[in-house]
Amino acid sequence: MEKILEVKNLTKKFKHIAVNNISFDVEKGNVYGLLGPNGSGKSTTFGMLLSTINPTSGSWKWFGKEGTDTDTLKKIGAIIEQPNFYPYLSAEKNLEIVAAIKGVPNKRIDEVLDTVNLLARKQDAFKTYSLGMKQRLSIASALLANPQVLILDEPTNGLDPEGIIQIRDIINSIAKSGTTIIVASHLLDEIEKICSHVIVLKQGTAIYSGSVDAMSNTKGFFELKAENTELLISTLNQLNIFSSVKEREKLIIAQISEDISASELNRKLFEQGISLSHLQKKKESLETQFLELVKQTNS
Repeated sequence: MEKILEVKNLTKKFKHIAVNNISFDVEKGNVYGLLGPNGSGKSTTFGMLLSTINPTSGSWKWFGKEGTDTDTLKKIGAIIEQPNFYPYLSAEKNLEIVAAIKGVPNKRIDEVLDTVNLLARKQDAFKTYSLGMKQRLSIASALLANPQVLILDEPTNGLDPEGIIQIRDIINSIAKSGTTIIVASHLLDEIEKICSHVIVLKQGTAIYSGSVDAMSNTKGFFELKAENTELLISTLNQLNIFSSVKEREKLIIAQISEDISASELNRKLFEQGISLSHLQKKKESLETQFLELVKQTNS
């Protein structure tokens, strides 16, 4: 696939090393998560890629072109800090000012307000908006110039559960239009719900870069339940396709070592006289995989 962004050995040193020799690629049309706790280097990385922070070393290409020049910035919509909207002006008037600065026709305003579900409130003053609405207006502002890439730094920070869900739905909607999105977050759950790919940062170092699904080498696990628990456990062990079989909270958890579909497993067990009352194939959560990665880098 076409590479939108290529980052090679990017490093930034202040009094400490904020970003340490990270490399990753972003392919067109995907949603990437830059995942890590506060202080892991996410905002510094964005700052360098948008040329607001000078790197100590390393390089990057946007759309195959070295660095970030004015023409490149026109293709990128970014929210790194809260935009300075005028509190007494309406959402529409604020976006008219942004449109004039970006050289974008005002006809785009209703389109982007509709995208972030604020069209019905476009005449209301910015100061009357909730925190979630203000964040959605920021996204609308970033979308005005119809960017090819949208960069969002902690877009759900400080929001209540309803606001988080609204932002998540908006990001998913924008992604479906083909826009490449890069989201920085410390929230594992949010990254898992919206991102196809993830770059995991720990103290400025990238400890993983790739698809969310491939983040773990494990093939997942089965949850099973049957009337005869002892027979189920012994039969699963005899199949020699599970690395472990354990009982947990009245369910049998079988870690997969050789991949098998749920229907095939059900058939094999039925042939051994076992009728299952529960069977579900699952993948470890991103949180489990993240903690395992951190554990590996600490060892």
